[in-house]
Amino acid sequence: MRSISLKKQISIYIKKHFRIFRNEHGWNFIIFGAIISIVVCGVVGPDMFESFEDTKSGFFSIVCASIWIGIFNSIQSICKERDILQYEHRSGLSISSYVISHITYQSIICFVQMIILMITYCCFVDFPTEGLIFPHALFEYALTVYLIMFSSDIMGIFISSLVKNPATAMTTMPFVLILQLVLSGVLFDLEGATEIIADITISKWGIEAMGSIGNLNDPDLPLKITLKNPEIFLERSAVDAYDYTASHLIFVWFILLFFCVVMSIFSIIRLKFIDRENV
Repeated sequence: MRSISLKKQISIYIKKHFRIFRNEHGWNFIIFGAIISIVVCGVVGPDMFESFEDTKSGFFSIVCASIWIGIFNSIQSICKERDILQYEHRSGLSISSYVISHITYQSIICFVQMIILMITYCCFVDFPTEGLIFPHALFEYALTVYLIMFSSDIMGIFISSLVKNPATAMTTMPFVLILQLVLSGVLFDLEGATEIIADITISKWGIEAMGSIGNLNDPDLPLKITLKNPEIFLERSAVDAYDYTASHLIFVWFILLFFCVVMSIFSIIRLKFIDRENV
């Protein structure tokens, strides 16, 4: 292994990941994503963009589903082969090549899942057509879903690099998901320390991106009470997080990509010390 270039190591491991995908029924991950998207559509329904509350709740459901799928993809990916990794690292395997191969493989899996999710969503939800950046908003929603899912996937890789076995990884997963849900800014108002902590959660930025594309600040997007009682009109204050501008959306996309880079680097650094462990 020592004489093999980093590029060659990456190629070998990517092929290994797809071989495992084929031999161990990796399509279960794809099917899992499809089932989740159908469940979300059943909750969201065709009235998603009819009122402010339904739209915001719909975005929250889509973001949560994307995070769940992303983490589930990878949270056992490294810890389940930790003993093999330790042996191969001592034989000359580059940790960087190993992690990059996982990231590359997972990026493809996430892309396939995103396509399935968006096709399913489009069957149940009538997405607005006007986009901030692209000619059709659907492309912006698709890219946002992909970035949320992929950054969550990388977070799963990072968690998997921290723990030593799949059981611990799966025990950790619910706590991570709960943290993402609570700090999304949808269920609870965030103030003080919680607002600062929320800045390092994927859910918070995912909701911001969705809210920007969907223009949650649009005064023409009525509240539920207004739909039921047209004579009642309650004015809503614009929220900076849902700024309906291309620059804000690009900034949020950059944050999600930044998370991917940082967690990838942390995963590599963490695994550099694997030889010091008793696996």
